[in-house]
Amino acid sequence: MALFVRVNALDGWPAAEELRAIAHERLAGVVLPKVSGPDDVRLADRLLGWCERERDLPPGHIALVPLLETATALREAYEIGRAAGRVAYLGAVTAPGGDVERAVGYRWSPAGTETLGLRSRVLLDVRAAGTPNPVAGLWTRVADLGGLRAFAEQNRALGYEGMMAIHPSHVPAINEVFSPGPEELDRCARLVAAVETAQASGSGAVRFEGEMVDEAMAATARLLLERHRA
Repeated sequence: MALFVRVNALDGWPAAEELRAIAHERLAGVVLPKVSGPDDVRLADRLLGWCERERDLPPGHIALVPLLETATALREAYEIGRAAGRVAYLGAVTAPGGDVERAVGYRWSPAGTETLGLRSRVLLDVRAAGTPNPVAGLWTRVADLGGLRAFAEQNRALGYEGMMAIHPSHVPAINEVFSPGPEELDRCARLVAAVETAQASGSGAVRFEGEMVDEAMAATARLLLERHRA
């Protein structure tokens, strides 16, 4: 299990000392709140690099998860994602009544229609920045697992690869939504085989289970297989 620790905002030397106190070879990453822009990420990157040298850890050993909790940070998601190579997870976290709702001014609903555009735009910025694991969240209604699943499915449909969980009971549903099942993986394998067979006979596209598919679809299927078959 990967260990991530949420620290206080980096607004002074006491906060920097927090990073020094938790830096350890078993620490997978640091969750950094109240990020206002790429400069905050660059500062955290330098401090973590210093901690890694002090602890004799390889550069980039400790991942960084900046939380986009202000309007400025949400607008600069692209620059924040590009600010340091150790940024490993990034996305729009649109919980009800929290910092983001206060910063943007929306009125939260279980359907999430009021934040759909925001989550979509931030996701595009994160993808363009090359951040490897775009994540969304949070679902704060602990007992409403049906609502959680619907929200997770909406985020998965947008292109997010995971969600932050606020309670352990949410983890199984989130994992199920964001992990392809055996049937989806089998279909990917069949699609790749069909396209490669067509390519071997000189055809660029082929009809597969009622759809026209080509190398672009096969590349997407291969990526899914690479991530989840192992």
